[in-house]
Amino acid sequence: MKVLYAIQGTGNGHVSRAREVIPFLKQQCELDILISGTQSDVQLPYHIKYKFNGVGFTFGKSGGIDFVDSFKNLHPISLINDIYQLPVKSYDLVINDYEPVSSWACKIHKLNCVAFSHQAAFLSDFTPRIKNKERFGESILKHYAPSTHKVAFHFDTYDDFIHTPVIRSQVRQMEITNKEHISVYLPAYSNEVLLKHFSKIPHVQFEVFCKHTKNASTIKNVTIKPVLNQDFITSLASSNGLITNGGFESPAEASFLGKKVMCIPMANQYEQQCNAEAFELMGGTRVFKIEEDFYKTTQLWLEKGKPINVNYKDETAEIIEKTLNKFRK
Repeated sequence: MKVLYAIQGTGNGHVSRAREVIPFLKQQCELDILISGTQSDVQLPYHIKYKFNGVGFTFGKSGGIDFVDSFKNLHPISLINDIYQLPVKSYDLVINDYEPVSSWACKIHKLNCVAFSHQAAFLSDFTPRIKNKERFGESILKHYAPSTHKVAFHFDTYDDFIHTPVIRSQVRQMEITNKEHISVYLPAYSNEVLLKHFSKIPHVQFEVFCKHTKNASTIKNVTIKPVLNQDFITSLASSNGLITNGGFESPAEASFLGKKVMCIPMANQYEQQCNAEAFELMGGTRVFKIEEDFYKTTQLWLEKGKPINVNYKDETAEIIEKTLNKFRK
C-alpha cells in the first residue's frame, strides 16, 4: 500500500505529531512525506519528498497574526500549480494533517483523502466553540483542507471520530520534576512584551522559547531560548507550568505531564480561541490577551493555578492500523 502523508508546516503542532505518527506509518505501508508551510521550528528527521510554500500565516509580535507579511508570503499561482501537478493518483491513499495542496489535489481528482488532524475535530458540531461562533472561522476550518474521511484529535472525545491527543513517545518517557521555572511559548508576542511583564515577578524564573532568536540569553529572571524540540520538552517536563498560546499539542502534553497551563489564544485566530474555550471547560486557565496588568494575572495563576492531570492513553498505533485497514485492497 502506497501512502502520501501530507503535513501542515505552519506552527509546530502538526510536525510534532508527525514525528510520532511517521514510524507507525512506515511499518504499515510504503510512505512518502509532503510538507507545506514555512513557520515550523520542529524538524522532521525523515526524507521529505515534496516541499511546498502552501497557505499559512506569519506570527506577529503583539498577540496576533502579521497579516501584511502573511499576504506577502501567499503565492496563489504557485499554489494552484502545486495542486494540479502533485501526482496524487500514484498513491493508494492520502493522509492529510490540515495540508491544503494534497487535499485539494484529491478533491479535484475525486480521490480518498483522510483528514488526520486536530482541525478535523471541528467538523463535529459537538466540539466546543467560543460563544460568538464566527462564520469565517468555521468556513476556514471546514474548507481549507477538504477530505473524504476524518480522524480527529482533541482534548476529549467529543464525537465518535474524535480521539484524545497523540502524546509523543519522547514526552511519555520524560522524567517529571519541578525545578520551579515556568516554560513559555508565545510566538505571537515579542520578547520585549514578555520581558516587560515577567521581569516584574523576580522571584520566578521564566524560560521563554522564541521563534526570533538563535542563541540563548538571560535578562534578569528571564531566559530567552531558540525553539528546539528536545530543549522545549526538557524545560516543560521540569517546569512548574506552561504559558502558551491557544494551540493544541503543547497544552495537551503539558496536562499529560501534570503541569498547570495558562492559554492565551492569538487574536483573530478562531481555532485557537475555540481551543482555549475547550481547555477552560476542562478546568484549565484561559487569558484572552496580554494587557498592562498581565504580570498580576500571572502572579495569581502561579499562586492558585492547578494542573488538569489527564492520563491520555497511547492509541496511536491502533488508530493508524484501523485507518489504513479501511483502504487496503
